[in-house]
Amino acid sequence: MGKPFKIIKEKNIFSHLRARRSWVQAFATLFTNIHLPNFMSGKIYTGSGKKMCVPGLNCYSCPGATGSCPIGSFQAVVGSSKFNFAYYITGILILFGVLVGRLICGFFCPFGWFQDLLYKIPTKKFSTKKLKVLRYLKYVILIVVVWFMGVFLIDKSGIAPPYFCKYICPQGILEGGIPLALANPTIRNTLGKLFTWKSFILISISGLSIIFYRPFCKWICPLGAFYSLFNKISFYKYHVDKDICISCGKCSRVCKMDVDITKCQDSLECIRCGECIKSCPTGAIFTSLSHGDKFKTKQKEQA
Repeated sequence: MGKPFKIIKEKNIFSHLRARRSWVQAFATLFTNIHLPNFMSGKIYTGSGKKMCVPGLNCYSCPGATGSCPIGSFQAVVGSSKFNFAYYITGILILFGVLVGRLICGFFCPFGWFQDLLYKIPTKKFSTKKLKVLRYLKYVILIVVVWFMGVFLIDKSGIAPPYFCKYICPQGILEGGIPLALANPTIRNTLGKLFTWKSFILISISGLSIIFYRPFCKWICPLGAFYSLFNKISFYKYHVDKDICISCGKCSRVCKMDVDITKCQDSLECIRCGECIKSCPTGAIFTSLSHGDKFKTKQKEQA
């Protein structure tokens, strides 16, 4: 038998991000909602920054929003009277996806962080492993609600409303509807059934997020559905060194997204949070921006 490998902890920019994930999430939320005085005035920032898309789910109508939500922007384009393919928006989304896949969901999405905070509330937690079939719903929403309805369900003027943002997305009411209503009496006096409906969705998702880990991300979010398609081809990848993996199952047990990283390193559900890496007793799980075998070879040293 050969000598055992010396375990070397992964040290790169991503390992530092993982060690401070909550802080990264908080900073990303602040950075994408930097216009804080607008929360007091009840006004929406409309400067040049709104022409750019932020990577995560962040409502355009949020008073502090720095840029546009990619899902909202995509719907605005496909639902316009002069429909043109959303090359810029789609290109930005593809760029983020090709670079890091669903790491965006794990680190840079404000609504993902919101759900993480709710899950920290001390109460009994429930697994979603038996509810895996619901994860396909987000792909239906992406194709049907975000794209199909925006293209084909149009009014007489040839315009379609942003169906997902208007009728489903809880981030819109959390970041936009509630803050604007609190600060602006005019808006507050015009609230109706739609506000009540969206508030019901937000309350429901919030309640589920306390007992289930990220139900919106797992079952509903079309942005997460889009990014997930790039997990298999993104530059940033997870790897498992089978030579030192002892099949203890710890990584699978700690994964709140119901992923067994030892069986599938590019699962569509993996948000690259890094909890599996922290739990691994041998350091068998690692990440890279290059081919895994070459990267790991450089880390192995004979004891």
